[in-house]
Amino acid sequence: MTRRTDVVVVGGGQAGLAAGYHLRRRGLDSVILDAGPAPGGSWQHMWDSLHLFSPAEHSSLPGRLMPAQPGEPYPGAGHVVEYLTDYEKRYDLPVRRDTRVNAVRRDADRLLVEADAGTWRARAVISATGTWSRPFLPAVPGRAAFTGRQVHTVNYRSPADFAGQRVVVVGGGNSGAQIAADLALSGHAEVVWATRRPPRFLPDDIDGRALFDVATARRRALDAGRTDTGGVASLGDIVAVPPVRAARDAGRLTAKPMFARLTATGVRWADGSRSDADAIVWCTGFRPALAHLAPMNLRGPRGRVPTEGTRALDEPRLHLLGYGDWTGPASATLIGVGRTARDAVHAITQLP
Repeated sequence: MTRRTDVVVVGGGQAGLAAGYHLRRRGLDSVILDAGPAPGGSWQHMWDSLHLFSPAEHSSLPGRLMPAQPGEPYPGAGHVVEYLTDYEKRYDLPVRRDTRVNAVRRDADRLLVEADAGTWRARAVISATGTWSRPFLPAVPGRAAFTGRQVHTVNYRSPADFAGQRVVVVGGGNSGAQIAADLALSGHAEVVWATRRPPRFLPDDIDGRALFDVATARRRALDAGRTDTGGVASLGDIVAVPPVRAARDAGRLTAKPMFARLTATGVRWADGSRSDADAIVWCTGFRPALAHLAPMNLRGPRGRVPTEGTRALDEPRLHLLGYGDWTGPASATLIGVGRTARDAVHAITQLP
């Protein structure tokens, strides 16, 4: 059976909920299809010690401020899951769980959304699947030869899982710094942090509030034809959240240049020296989860769909929400996605 609706949102994490909020305010019939069994999106799967970069009041979706977490200036991932769960219920958003979308196809003046629970025919589709389901592992020489444990950020939970082990953490971004700090401060493991370039810490007083403002200013400058300010990347790569500052200031967060290759028992550095390792934690980022859009053949460079704002250039009925700055400034953040969700829904209301 094929169901009809105005808009199908693919993904029920923070971006999908923000879209659902604005769709409801505009009076559009919609459904949010989410592959997961419970609310919270990728926040359900974060490591135990993860905290937001910003206070709760600066980490909110449209229409509902995130309440503060008692005793925590920067809320933890579990608090975010509770907030998203409450948000979904508060606005009675039409989320269907355990519903995986396999394909989105063109069908005359509509788009067909094919899921394992059936097919929807819609005026427009908002893709909000994020990146968490597509972890990226670099093609490092010897990776297949290493006999120890290899995990990606998506699989990391706690230092206790690495008790007594020699661990190499790979990656110079926020997740690499936070996980290396988590392991180093715990005393459970012997940690080496490897990065492709020297890590760049943002000033200690910079948090998510300032990053959102910087990203927004860059987008406005580009839209106005002014010089690219460089955005957040011009300031640094790593937000110095309290655990990262503590490990750095204690001298326990010093990065080594990336190793040349993996061996069966560890790593070999560029100077030919070797270090034994029991585990590698790959904090090497993600790619957008866009396999459901493959039938429309829209992908451009770097696996992205070319967009103007959130709208796909070659398919105006499709909007991409929350994948990063290429779909709106700070759109992969709680505070940033609301504005781009609003803009996407407004554009959908203008469709013929």
